[in-house]
Amino acid sequence: MGSQNKQSELPTDKEAKNPSYSETIKTEVVCPNDTNPMGILQGGRLVQWMDIAAAVCAQTHADGICVTASIDAVRFYHSAKVGDILTIKARITRAFTTSMEIRVEAFVRSVYNPTPRSLSTAYFTFVAIDEQAKKRTVPPVIAESEEDKHNYNLAALRKEKNSTPQ
Repeated sequence: MGSQNKQSELPTDKEAKNPSYSETIKTEVVCPNDTNPMGILQGGRLVQWMDIAAAVCAQTHADGICVTASIDAVRFYHSAKVGDILTIKARITRAFTTSMEIRVEAFVRSVYNPTPRSLSTAYFTFVAIDEQAKKRTVPPVIAESEEDKHNYNLAALRKEKNSTPQ
């Protein structure tokens, strides 16, 4: 009796969902304990908040627990300081068999200036798991808007690039 390496006994014909179904928006205020000695937001704290938003998005799409598998293409465009308000938007780009790619964008604004500036973007890959921490299938994504279709196609290219040994 050897162990079997197979996915959960979940149906593979799950109902497809569009990206707006699971889109997640998270708001944070930069506090002193989130910053370095200069009062500037630490990048690791921002990535932590982005990961939480991405997890909520993935788990909403998958209807269950999902774990972070990778974070790609993290870009920081501006800094954020104590008192700034961050808005973090997570939106699924594509679902594969057991994994999903989530695009996360963070924006920063001052309480005195309501115009948001792009702070960061990153792509998170999550894997859906069952109660025994075994991979399970996820519903497909229906890309409806032109932007969603564009992101859907780019997700496949990123996956191919990241799975090819270099």
